[in-house]
Amino acid sequence: MGAVLMMVIAGVIPWLVPLRIGVIWLVLQHVALVPVFSKMEGFTPGIAVLQAMTYVGYSSFAMVIGFVAKQQAQAREEQRRLNAELRATRALLAESSRMSERVRISRELHDLLGHHLTALSLNLEVANHLTEGRAQEHVRQSHTLAKLLLTDVREAVSEMREDGAIDLSGAIRTLVEGVPALDIRLDLPEPLSIEDPERAHVLLRCTQEIITNAVRHAGASTLWLSIARDSHEARIQARDDGRGADEPTQGNGLRGIRERLGAYGGRVDIITGRGQGFALDIRLPWRTPHDPCLPRRRSDPGAPGGQVPAGTGGRHRSDRRGR
Repeated sequence: MGAVLMMVIAGVIPWLVPLRIGVIWLVLQHVALVPVFSKMEGFTPGIAVLQAMTYVGYSSFAMVIGFVAKQQAQAREEQRRLNAELRATRALLAESSRMSERVRISRELHDLLGHHLTALSLNLEVANHLTEGRAQEHVRQSHTLAKLLLTDVREAVSEMREDGAIDLSGAIRTLVEGVPALDIRLDLPEPLSIEDPERAHVLLRCTQEIITNAVRHAGASTLWLSIARDSHEARIQARDDGRGADEPTQGNGLRGIRERLGAYGGRVDIITGRGQGFALDIRLPWRTPHDPCLPRRRSDPGAPGGQVPAGTGGRHRSDRRGR
């Protein structure tokens, strides 16, 4: 019975420890069967070793099955995550296309209708001075209507340009829902309007990398994620309950975050410590410091400002080092 239970243990070893440690564990637990078979079953040492090796073969088969099952489960989780990233990117692309189409239509309205209506208004004004009697009254009414129509066109163009913002909340929620292995506590304003498509893409990729790091490297079960914006900048604050590190090494993930943010004048602060989780504080301004001629973004006074959840602890580091 003990040997049979060892087969069950062999099946779950791949889920608990790395493969190399699992193989050593498998061999050692069956070495203990040799004296058991010799003393309790009365086998000769040679027969006892052969009997233990038989159970090693059975347990190895169970261990291989467990290892394959673990790999398949990881592949499914990775596929879910990639599908979520694809859906989030598609949602962002759809929002960007909608915004671009609104800008294009507003530009066409301004360039075509606006100029033609201006010319029509000027011609009607000239006609008003050249006509008399009832005809002059009709020309005056037409001139008034032309000016009203021109005003309506300008208001429509201005409204289309002002409302041409990307709602990033849908893409981020799609990204979060595709990670069942991680409990993500999301704090996100509705809507999360971003006027610049490139900055919206940066925020989405930073969020994606935060989730990937929490799953692959931190070994976390819970991730607290807060995204907010105000009139000056967007801010992402994230903290997980993973193992953390006293000296986090810089990997491609954090290096990519820092490079994306650096292109737009943003920055990332790392807060971590061994056994205290891993936290990121990301800030992305709407205007880069080296380009003061960029237009100011519209403010969103209703967007709440998030805070890194309490209990972060650990050591505070700049973005010079990271995972």
